[in-house]
Amino acid sequence: MKIATWNVNSLRARAERVEEWLERSDVDVLAIQETKCTDVNFPSEIFEFMGYEVAHFGLSQWNGVAIASRVGLEDVQRGFENQPVFGKPGEDEVLEARAIGATCGGVRVWSLYVPNGRGLTDPHMDYKLRWLDALRGNVETWLNADSAAEFALVGDWNVAPRDEDVWDVQYFLDNELTHISAPERDAFNGFLDTGLVDPVRERAPGFTYWDYQAGRFAKDEGMRIDFQLLSPALAARVSGAFIDKDERAGSGASDHTPVVVELS
Repeated sequence: MKIATWNVNSLRARAERVEEWLERSDVDVLAIQETKCTDVNFPSEIFEFMGYEVAHFGLSQWNGVAIASRVGLEDVQRGFENQPVFGKPGEDEVLEARAIGATCGGVRVWSLYVPNGRGLTDPHMDYKLRWLDALRGNVETWLNADSAAEFALVGDWNVAPRDEDVWDVQYFLDNELTHISAPERDAFNGFLDTGLVDPVRERAPGFTYWDYQAGRFAKDEGMRIDFQLLSPALAARVSGAFIDKDERAGSGASDHTPVVVELS
């Protein structure tokens, strides 16, 4: 079984590329982030035509997460327990479309689009940290209930947990950028402290995201911010993993590329 995660940065704009990649990659489950569409205008037909069931959580032209599976799609859940809400000053707070879970081939898969943070002192940073803390609380509950549970938290985490996960850490420090701050890294590493495993790092070096600006991809000035964190029982089944850097190349590419884990 192959599980992939991919921030497509607008599914409707990249529907053809997604369809072609699914044909080439032969993955069983694809977790998608930043679909940028509502449930009404989500292009489910491109998945259903290829034999995938699909579930989507989208409220507007921003955010949006989905799971496409050809090994079953059961117990769909939009948002996790105690997921924080967010609202700009003067606006109603809403549960943003940033998490969707489903059971696929016996594995509980969560497609996650972690809040960006925007700035070290921005209200969105507090939201990001609260969001990650609440999610970690769920993980602890799941593992305490069943240490043999097989689940995967996959997606765009918007955190680069190590210095080598950005092209120039000093540039980030000098410009007081997000993604590498101590609170963000502590929040990410908190998931590893629960026992979750990152099976990709040891098998596939390199970045997963390259900004469109300043020729970042051509210069390989990227970031490693897309991860698959697996429960211990599921991590024991991993037989391979890779980052499909080739999918970042060419016209109309997303600024992220797929990250794939293979299970025995």
